[in-house]
Amino acid sequence: MKVAVVTGGGRGLGRAFARALAAQGHAVAVVARSEAELAETVSQVEAGGGHAKAFVADVTDVDAVDEVVSGVEQALGAIDVLVNNAGIAGPIGPLLTSTIADWWRALEVNLKGQVICAYRVLPGMVSRRQGRIINVASGGGAYMLPNFSAYITSKTALIRFAECLAAEVKDAGVSVFAMGPGTVRTAMSEYSLNSPEGRKWLPWFRPIFDEGRDLPPERPAELVVTLASGRADALTGRFIRPDDDIEKLLASPEAIAKANLYTLQVPRL
Repeated sequence: MKVAVVTGGGRGLGRAFARALAAQGHAVAVVARSEAELAETVSQVEAGGGHAKAFVADVTDVDAVDEVVSGVEQALGAIDVLVNNAGIAGPIGPLLTSTIADWWRALEVNLKGQVICAYRVLPGMVSRRQGRIINVASGGGAYMLPNFSAYITSKTALIRFAECLAAEVKDAGVSVFAMGPGTVRTAMSEYSLNSPEGRKWLPWFRPIFDEGRDLPPERPAELVVTLASGRADALTGRFIRPDDDIEKLLASPEAIAKANLYTLQVPRL
């Protein structure tokens, strides 16, 4: 049985990813700060016939992550897949309406936390010459969105981090992806929709839901399962979203590599 670790696994997308991976036969370790939310995720996975185990930790704490990974290896076995999903929205509004502490906390959770987790699981993956890391980024990481700078900056950095890391470990048999899950109704999106600052500074967000352009959590969860399966290893280093035709991408790896598609680029004259 393959082993997957899902951070931010207590609710929302993390819970959907855990359930989907478990349904495909993975033993899933779910990591988050809320013991109660993790317990509910484990209960849902087990109700579906899967196997999951909860680990309470803050992904920005190096020692806590080290304990989690050691605990997962002892309880479930070597880690085959890491879904780096833990994240927060951070402050909404112009930079000058935020505090530096709040702004930087978003970078710590959304970027540093994912780096810490990747750093900790990589030695085992490299030694076994197999493993997959899926960094859950955001479509916003490829666009300029004012009044949301901490979140956007962290997700942009995360996409580039996945690209760099993929190049470093490709020859060791490890694949790394950045994934934009699309807009899904979660606690984070509800905050962006309904908080006073979200209503004031992110007016473009609500029409996504009003016009039915949001996605059910099953769509990004299906993509996570595909990336975790190894079928998409030829696309390591790429930034992929649920609205991409994965079969078309898999049929064109040489063309994608030649044009350096599905990466962050700066077009110039």
